[in-house]
Amino acid sequence: MRSDQVKKGVEHAPHRSLLKADGYNDEQLKRPFIGIVNSFNEVAPGHIHLQTIARAVKDGVLAAGGTPMEFNTIGVCDGIAMGHEGMRFSLSSRELIADTIECMVTGHCFDALVFIPNCDKIVPGMLMAALRLNLPCVFVSGGPMLSIDKRDLNSVFEAVGARKAGLIDDEELAEIEGSSCPGCGSCSGMFTANSMNCLTEVLGLGLPGNGTIPAVYGERIRLAKTAGMLVMKVLEENLRPRDIVTEKAFENALTTDMALGCSTNSALHLLAIAHEAGISLDLHMINEISERTPNLCHLAPAGHHHMQDLLKAGGIQAVMKELYDAGMLHGDCMTVTGKTVAEAVAKAENRDKEVIRPIDNPYSKTGGLAVLFGNLAPNGAIVKRSAVKPEMLKNTGTARCFDSEEEAIAAIYDGKIVPGDVVIIRYEGPSGGPGMREMLSPTSAIVGMKLDTTVALLTDGRFSGASCGAAIGHISPEAAAGGPIAYVKDGDKIQIDIPNYSLMLLVSNEEMEERKKTMKLKEPKELTGYLKRYARMVSSADKGAILEF
Repeated sequence: MRSDQVKKGVEHAPHRSLLKADGYNDEQLKRPFIGIVNSFNEVAPGHIHLQTIARAVKDGVLAAGGTPMEFNTIGVCDGIAMGHEGMRFSLSSRELIADTIECMVTGHCFDALVFIPNCDKIVPGMLMAALRLNLPCVFVSGGPMLSIDKRDLNSVFEAVGARKAGLIDDEELAEIEGSSCPGCGSCSGMFTANSMNCLTEVLGLGLPGNGTIPAVYGERIRLAKTAGMLVMKVLEENLRPRDIVTEKAFENALTTDMALGCSTNSALHLLAIAHEAGISLDLHMINEISERTPNLCHLAPAGHHHMQDLLKAGGIQAVMKELYDAGMLHGDCMTVTGKTVAEAVAKAENRDKEVIRPIDNPYSKTGGLAVLFGNLAPNGAIVKRSAVKPEMLKNTGTARCFDSEEEAIAAIYDGKIVPGDVVIIRYEGPSGGPGMREMLSPTSAIVGMKLDTTVALLTDGRFSGASCGAAIGHISPEAAAGGPIAYVKDGDKIQIDIPNYSLMLLVSNEEMEERKKTMKLKEPKELTGYLKRYARMVSSADKGAILEF
C-alpha cells in the first residue's frame, strides 16, 4: 500500500507514534488510508451540511474495511462573494484548492480518496487535483438546494433590478429574499456548481445521482455511504482517474453539457481539468460538438425547471441515454462503478419528456453553449445561447463602455442603459481583474428591468451560471493584454450573430490600428498577496485560466 511509507517497518515507528496520537490503533493502521477531502464550511449553504455527508462516507469506508481520514479545503460561496472584491478570489481559489489537496495527499501518503465538493470552483479544483494525483478515488457532492415555487438565487438578483426600476416594492423584495434559498445545497438551477457536479457524473468519477439528488434527501446520505464503500473496490482494482477520464470521456462531457445547457463556466473548467489529465481541448471543439448536439433541457436560468425536476425525470443517466441511443456518446468509456457508459445508462428512463426533451423534439437543434469568434474576440468568447431570448440571437447595438463592474452596475441602476445598448465591461479578465469576476448583478439587473430583449452585455470577465440573456463573456484576449475589447469606444456598433458564432466590432482595421497608437491601456492595479502572484501567472480564458509557470 502507498500508506506503507508512513506506517510499516521499524523506521516508521515515529510516524506510527504520531498517528496513534490521533487515536488510531494498530488494527486501523493496518488498513488502507482513505483520504476524505471535505470542503465543509459554515459560510456557504452548499457546504454547511457536508459534515453529514462526510460522516456517511466514513461509515461506508469503515464498513468496507478502510481507515478514513478527513481533511478540509477552502470553498468560496460565489453568491456571497458576488459584486465586490471577494469575487476576485473565486476563480483563483480553484488553483489553491487543487494545490492544497496535492500537498495534503502527498504529505500523508493516502491510498485512495473520496472527494466531497459542492459549489462552483470546488468541484473543478478537486477534479484537477484528482487527475494530477491519479490515485483511486470517488466523488460525491453535497447535492443541490431545493427550489420552492420555481424560485432560486437568481430570483433575488433579478428582484433587485426590479426594485431599482420601481417594478416591485420593499415588501415584495423581502418576501423573495426570504423564500428563494430555502436551505442547504448548491443553488437549485443549472448554474455552475450543479453543472460541474453533473459533468463529474458524466466524466465517470461520480456515482449516478451525484449531480441531481437534493442535499436534504435521505438518498443523498445513502449515495455518500455507497461512495465510501465503492472507493475500497476502486482501490482493490487500482482503477485510477486517468483510466476513466479519457479524451472520449471529455467528448461525452461536452456533448452532455450541450444537451443540458450547462453554465458558461463549464467551458473554462473543462479546459483546466483536461490540462491536468494531459489532454488538449480547445474552444473550436465546443462549437463542433454544439453544432451536432440538440439542447434537451431548459433548466433555470434558461427555463423554469430545477435540479429536483431533472432528478424526477430520470437524472443525468436519462439525458445520457437519449444521447447514447442517438449515437452521440462513446459507450465504451469506463466509470468509477466498474461499468461502461453503455452499461450504466442501459436501464435509464426518461420519465418527463418536457424536462428532458426526446432527441427528436429538442428545445433547439444546437447545444446550450456557443463560442463566438470575430475581430472583437479573436480567441473566442462564450455565451449560454439556450438562455438568450430569440430576438437577441442576432443583434446589432451601440457600445456603452465601462472599465469595471462597479461602473456598469451603477449606470444600469441609474437608468442610463437604454434599449439597443451593448454594455461593455472590461478589465475584468483573468489577469486584468484579476480573478475574472462574475457579472451576475449586471445581467440580473438588466433582466429585472425588462431590458433583456433589447440590451446585450459583453465582458472579458465571467458570468454566473445563473446569468441569462445575451451575456457574452470570456472575451479573449482580455483588455489588460491589449485585446480589441480595450479599444472599443462609446457609440461603436457591435454585431452579435450567435447562430453563426460571430462577434464583430464594426470598426475598420485602420481605425483600430490608430486607436492602438493613441489609446492607453488601463494601469494595472496595485496588488498584494495571493492575487499578485495569481495575476502574474494566470493564462487567458481561452486556455481555461490555468496557471502558467
